[in-house]
Amino acid sequence: MTYALIIIPFALFTLVVTLLSATQPGMKQRMLASTISAAVLVILTAIFDNVIISAGLVAYPEGTSSGIRIGLAPIEDFSYAICAAYLVPAVYVLLPQGRTGVARGQR
Repeated sequence: MTYALIIIPFALFTLVVTLLSATQPGMKQRMLASTISAAVLVILTAIFDNVIISAGLVAYPEGTSSGIRIGLAPIEDFSYAICAAYLVPAVYVLLPQGRTGVARGQR
């Protein structure tokens, strides 16, 4: 199995949960914050994945990734960071305590 196939269920789950959270208040602000977070996480992933791979702590056998890399890091590694940036806020607002005033910045 390749890493690209492994990410498919996570990406689909992220998409479904994010779309379900669209009915909650603050969707536009959440998407903006998630996009900024995703950009930061992609940059950090690029830096630290390359350090970890170059140090020999992790290796990706040929044939398990798409072959597209940013430095030494396979492109598939970045999808986990992107999913997390969108999934975590979406899950939070769907949970009962996420719908309180504190979640919308009110105290």
